[in-house]
Amino acid sequence: MEIDGIDCVSTSDGIYEEEIHHQHRHRLQFSASSAKPTTNNAVSPAISPATSVHELLECSVCTNSMYPPIHQCLNGHTLCSTCKLRVNNRCPTCRHELGDIRCLALEKVAESLELPCKYCSLGCMEIFPYYSKLKHEVQCNFRPYNCPYAGSECPVVGDIPFLIDHLRNDHKVDMHTGSTFNHRYVKSNPREVENATWMLTVFFCFGHYFCLHFEAFQLGMAPVYIAFLRFMGDEVEAGNFSYSLEVGANGRKLTWEGTPRSIRDSHRKVRDSHDGLIIQRNMALFFSGGDRKELKLRVTGRIWKEQPNSDAGVYIPNLCI
Repeated sequence: MEIDGIDCVSTSDGIYEEEIHHQHRHRLQFSASSAKPTTNNAVSPAISPATSVHELLECSVCTNSMYPPIHQCLNGHTLCSTCKLRVNNRCPTCRHELGDIRCLALEKVAESLELPCKYCSLGCMEIFPYYSKLKHEVQCNFRPYNCPYAGSECPVVGDIPFLIDHLRNDHKVDMHTGSTFNHRYVKSNPREVENATWMLTVFFCFGHYFCLHFEAFQLGMAPVYIAFLRFMGDEVEAGNFSYSLEVGANGRKLTWEGTPRSIRDSHRKVRDSHDGLIIQRNMALFFSGGDRKELKLRVTGRIWKEQPNSDAGVYIPNLCI
């Protein structure tokens, strides 16, 4: 059975042009694992009292931090309210019935704690009261990013340098340097949308990485193509950049200009919000020319950084790399 493929010709800043042949690859599955240090029964003198108390606040079943209501058995073994339901009201340590005993002393101790964000190793230096820490960590700017690869629901998370290596080595994503691009997308049977054609190319410019997505999907009853850009960083930084996309032929063209979305927003969320250059299939085939039986789309674009003009209070584009 012949495997359908995509030919992509990329020109970055006029420096080089290369022919790339992409085939449907096997979907890669990765697992993100976390190692947790073991602790002895005796508390080491090097461990601070706050750290020791924090360990007491770890659920004995799921090892996550416990929040009210904290439950305990008659022998004093504690666990979180979620795990209490999972263990059928039996203490997993001594097998005694749990009942409805709250560990109010431990809940009060938790109120007095101030702890660092769990992402302190990634750069967050803030300290929070115990009960505020969880809320912060959900939105912490230093929390790991999800892998932006769209071809499979990849579970890998990490900081940007780690994800770049992961995309290059594990997903074999094409990497380019420059703020302009020129891609040609070719598909022999453009009427097949069930196995959506998707591509990801990463560009490095202005000291940051950007993900260019191109794929086919079903919009209502009509198959369409969409191209959009995502920024490998947080939402605030993404707002400092703009990009444009253009596709056309035979004296016609479609253009799109916008702000790249952060990879905090999933690929599917951006696609389903139609935040990009959308090309109806009939228009795509018109741009392809020929007998309209083969997709041949050339998508060009550029990325620029907005520079504030302090005098006028407006932004002016910076096209330098």
